[in-house]
Amino acid sequence: MKFAYLVIAVFGVAQGAHAQCVPQGDRNAPQFTPAWPTQTRAPEQNSGVQMQFEVLAEGLDTPWGMVELPEGGILVTERSGTLRLVQGGMAGAPIAGVPQVLAQRQGGLLDVALAEDFATSHAIYLTYAKPIGEGMSATAAARAVLSVDGTALTDVREVFMQDPPSPNAMHFGARVVPQGGYLYITTGEHFSTRERQFAQDVNKTYGKVVRVLPEGGVAAGNPFGNEVWSLGHRNVQGAALRADGTLWTLEHGPAGGDELNLITRGANYGWPVVSDGVNYSGVAVGSGMARAEGFTEPQYYWDPVIAPGGFAFYSGDMFTGWQGDVLAASLNPGGLVRLVLDGNRVVGEERFLEGEIRVRDVEAARDGAILILDNTEGRLLRLTPS
Repeated sequence: MKFAYLVIAVFGVAQGAHAQCVPQGDRNAPQFTPAWPTQTRAPEQNSGVQMQFEVLAEGLDTPWGMVELPEGGILVTERSGTLRLVQGGMAGAPIAGVPQVLAQRQGGLLDVALAEDFATSHAIYLTYAKPIGEGMSATAAARAVLSVDGTALTDVREVFMQDPPSPNAMHFGARVVPQGGYLYITTGEHFSTRERQFAQDVNKTYGKVVRVLPEGGVAAGNPFGNEVWSLGHRNVQGAALRADGTLWTLEHGPAGGDELNLITRGANYGWPVVSDGVNYSGVAVGSGMARAEGFTEPQYYWDPVIAPGGFAFYSGDMFTGWQGDVLAASLNPGGLVRLVLDGNRVVGEERFLEGEIRVRDVEAARDGAILILDNTEGRLLRLTPS
């Protein structure tokens, strides 16, 4: 996992003469129309940005999540169950003390985040597919203390486990976001026709955003008196805080219907009753409608999908005029997706590296660069304007 450096020019897609959308395939659900004109296929943007990237680490085994440390270095999870510290141009040895994970299908070691009091506690949070036994697993989160030298975890404590466990190692969700003395954790609904219905059950933590205390336990003020904060999600693999403190998520849809959502207390986002996509077989989802009374609209959706991973709101100075924009990972067709926001509405879209790299996670580095995890070749890349 030696350091490598590479510079490649990466261009945004040119803007059409009549505010056309980004070139993409046919819709999976052409029968649906957006609730407002730019809810999907917003006008294509052309920032004129050319990027160069350097390889900070390579040879990683399906990297999934990352976080930058205040003192330097980047923690990266590998889905196989390993946590590594990337610094000085290479990925370090596996960090000791990581909880046991179920590294099957979509399961494994998933996200990593710093505790809000990391400067004094050196605590981090991990999410992972927890093996339960007899082929069962569940999305779980743990708090641990990272050693000063970054080689070991101690005082590892589970703070959340999805209930009930599932026999299907799919759709774990698993982003974790500490904010305001709470932890927000996203979950999936494990994909099967039977289990997806649990996304509408407030007594089960399938297809939810949950809100718990940093040491575990139900947070005061939750809408249903348990861990559930919002419901009706499919597989939320992206979550980020905007500068105004609001929580947003990125969610895998079926065939069509990937969603960017603004998360609010007690809101129901509709899955699997309504969706802007269809099942992979082409059969309608749930009611066969894209929207219905009582369900919260996505702020944006894609059809065809981008297969989103993690995302970040850009706040640096390297990319002029990008402040507050969404930078989203795409696994299919791949690349980096930029969304321009006006308030809470998306008003433009731009794509980079499309079809070249399966991007699993995106972070905005403190120096203004963009960090991405490349699932195609197992690399951590740092993007800057050339």
